[in-house]
Amino acid sequence: MQIDNKKFYNAALKKYGKTAQGLHWTSQKAQRIRFEQLLTLLPKKIAHYTIIDAGCGFGDFYLYLRDQEALPLRYTGLDSMDAMVAEARKRTSCDIFECDILRDSLMEADFYCCSGAMNILDPFETQLFIRRCYDASRYGFVFNVLRGDREDQVYNYMQAEAVETIAKALDATCKITTGYLEHDMSVALYKQAAVD
Repeated sequence: MQIDNKKFYNAALKKYGKTAQGLHWTSQKAQRIRFEQLLTLLPKKIAHYTIIDAGCGFGDFYLYLRDQEALPLRYTGLDSMDAMVAEARKRTSCDIFECDILRDSLMEADFYCCSGAMNILDPFETQLFIRRCYDASRYGFVFNVLRGDREDQVYNYMQAEAVETIAKALDATCKITTGYLEHDMSVALYKQAAVD
């Protein structure tokens, strides 16, 4: 791992509290823009599907889905930070579990989603994270990551071609969305090309 995950987030929580910035988002607006992209990649009839939010933070994606009247059949959150798990449970009243996506066994859901949690993983860990979430899903994995070829001591940037290579190895149908925020892309890896 490039940096210590717990130190990285605990420093932000100490400085900004239980806010979007406390999760290392530049703003709540940027966080919501990424959530919008994830929602467009999920089925329109989301109420028929279960979702696991990998790296759920404070459960903000669930709150966004609720505000959009787009709640899934069941939402479950996973996070490796106990402070985030506790807060997400309070905010969502959903099942939220402490879990290391890279190491712990993962429960099955129709879709896995992830917004931002892979941004500080190294390239190997990112591929492992994607593969594990995809394998634990029935229909696919929807996520966003930082886009570009920058070398950074903290953040992990990916090229679209690298995502397409992973998709090919998984035999997944790949859809990539860019242009909504600089240096960001949202990705869907589907097990079925058509999900309503």
